[in-house]
Parts: sequence; structure tokens; C-alpha cells
Amino acid sequence: MENNLSDRFFDKLTAVINNKELIKLVISNPKIKSSGINSIIITIAQLKRGYRLSFVYRYSTKDITKNYEFVEGVALIKKALVEDFSNGDLFCIKENISLVTTPSGKIKINTHEPTLQPVSAFRHDKVKDRLINTAGNIYLRELEITNANWEVRREMSDKFRQINRYIELIEPEIKELTKDFTIPQEYHIADMGSGKGYLTFALYDYLANTLGVIPMMTGVELREDLVKSCNIIAKKSGFNQLFFKTGTIQEVELQKIDILIALHACDTATDDAIYRGIKSNASLIVCAPCCHKQIRKELNVTNELSNITKFGILKERQAEIITDTIRALLLEAHGYKTKVFEFISTEHTPKNVMIVGRKISSMSPIFGKIMEDVATIKKIFGIERHHLEQALRGKE
Repeated sequence: MENNLSDRFFDKLTAVINNKELIKLVISNPKIKSSGINSIIITIAQLKRGYRLSFVYRYSTKDITKNYEFVEGVALIKKALVEDFSNGDLFCIKENISLVTTPSGKIKINTHEPTLQPVSAFRHDKVKDRLINTAGNIYLRELEITNANWEVRREMSDKFRQINRYIELIEPEIKELTKDFTIPQEYHIADMGSGKGYLTFALYDYLANTLGVIPMMTGVELREDLVKSCNIIAKKSGFNQLFFKTGTIQEVELQKIDILIALHACDTATDDAIYRGIKSNASLIVCAPCCHKQIRKELNVTNELSNITKFGILKERQAEIITDTIRALLLEAHGYKTKVFEFISTEHTPKNVMIVGRKISSMSPIFGKIMEDVATIKKIFGIERHHLEQALRGKE
């Protein structure tokens, strides 16, 4: 029965590839966690030598892209799903199909309505006008977002869209800071947990080359190999005031912080970033939180709302809402005009909430009222402590 199910999946896969109806195949959940590779993303690319299957092998610290002819590519997909990975999510024009292999070896197939739109003609260059230009932009090429002809790689189109959405969202906040200045204003910017540097490079590019702001920018990252590679790319790109340092949010030495950014800092690392921004009197704090484990463990609802946290996935979402609500309120209490909104559609990333705080006063005139509201939320949901609140009170 399992063989019949897997054969059905691979027959369907072969058909949608040959008919060029494949939008994306995501192979994930490695059977051997220590293998180093997290997932494989497969799309169809139109190259000069014809159509090919483009494989993006996604590791923790890098992506490797390889292109294969259809027959060879399908064989590699079969091998990966049979031997190395447990999940295959097939996104087609007409439907989505998922294949799951359980730890016991049982195979499950599920079919859903389509959720992604196809990219016209499988071209790398079918991209509407964006805030970030591709032509001659060295960091985009070095990060493998564009190819040698400065065209966006099809498998990186989601990442390029995310970069531009990020700049689009942060643009009015930056302009608000600079509107009172008639000459370029120097800003010290810290990007905490900069990772591979996609968004760090894009923001520096936009500030320096579009707004004419002089950014003194530092990307902070724990992984030394990423710090080294990002510094090399910054030098190649001529970004002379962009540097990457190895360190933690709490301990990295920085001369000054006018703008603090922390995108997808996991769990309480987001709290650490907000805390450092507040204590540094940063003019702007931008966070896109990731994971909310601390509050999820704290939840202990014993009142009429107990059913809200009865089911695992709903408890997780409730923890996210509570955590980020308290973060936003604490920013307001400390004099920040705060907004919470969607960063980018969940179609492209599940980590899609952005919190932005712009400094407008030293302390809110209703500080006491806001802290009472925080205490009420904690009481309703049986929460003893919130990491950021404790840090601001000097209890961490």
C-alpha cells in the first residue's frame, strides 16, 4: 500500500514537471538530523540550454544551487524522499500534494487546494519594480539572489520579495527620523542576529544609495563563518561603513545605537534586543519575533478562558499574541510610539509579525496605567514573569 502511495506521488510529480505545472517542491525533515542539510527546494528554471530543475540545498549557514535535467532531477528527488527526508510538499498550479513518511515507515498522502501562483514563463527576470535594484548590485550576486546577468534567480524570488517588503515597511520610519535634516545624517545601526546578511545588506544599500543617509552599520552574529563571509561581501560591494561582528545581543560592544534591528531573534532573544534598544535610547527599534517558548511554558489559565489554551496549536498562537502584546505595551511605556503589523505573507514565511517602536519621549505619561494593563494580562493568563518586563525592572 505504501509503495502504491509513493508511486502515485512520484507519477504525479513527473507529470507536473513534464507539463511545466510545478511551482515548487519542498523536501524537508531530514531522517538523520546530523546530516547538515535542512531542506531541498526544487523549482523549474529556464536557462539558455533549456528548462532545468533547479535544486537549492539549504544548510544552516549556506545555500547551494545546482541545476539538473528533468530525468536526472526526478531520480534525485526520489532518492531524497525515500532515503534521506520524511516530508515532500508539492506545490502545483492545480493543487498541492504532501507526502509524509512517519518514523515507523508508513506513508501518508494529502491533497489540498493550490496556494501559490506560478511565475510567468519560469523566468528569473520577471520582477516588478522594487526599491532594491538588481543591476550591478554585487551583494545580491554574492548572496546568490541574482545570477551573473543580475537577474533574480527563480528559486530566490521569495527572498527578494521579502527583502523589498522589508525596505518598504522600514522606509517611512527612516524618513521620519531624517525629515528634519537637510544634510545627510549619520546613524549608528545595529542588526542583531544578522545571519547571512540578506536584510542587513539591503538596508545599507537603500540608506546609502537611495536616501543618502550615512549609515554606520554593524551586523551582529554568533556564527563566525557567517561573520567572515559577510565582511568579505561588504568589502566587495564597497560598503565601507558596514561591518559584521561575532557576539551576542547582550554582550557585543557597540559605540552607539540609534537604530536597533532584530529580525527572527528566537524566543527571549527578541526581549534582549528590545531591552538593549530601550537602554541605549535608540530612536528606532524594529523586531520580527521568532518562537515564543518562554510565555508558552508560563501559561496557566484557570478561569473562563481556559479552553483557549486547551489545544496545542491554539495555545502556541495565544502565547505569541500575549508575548508580543506585552512587548508592544512595554515599548509604549518607555516612550516609543509602537506599531505591530504583518511583515510578509505567511505564504513566504511563517515568521511574519513585525514590531516597530519609534522614540517620541523619555517615558510615557501613562506609564503606570500601561504597567497595570500588563499586570492584568499576566494575571488573566496565569503568567508569573515576562522576560522583557523582568529585564526592564532589573530582575534578570
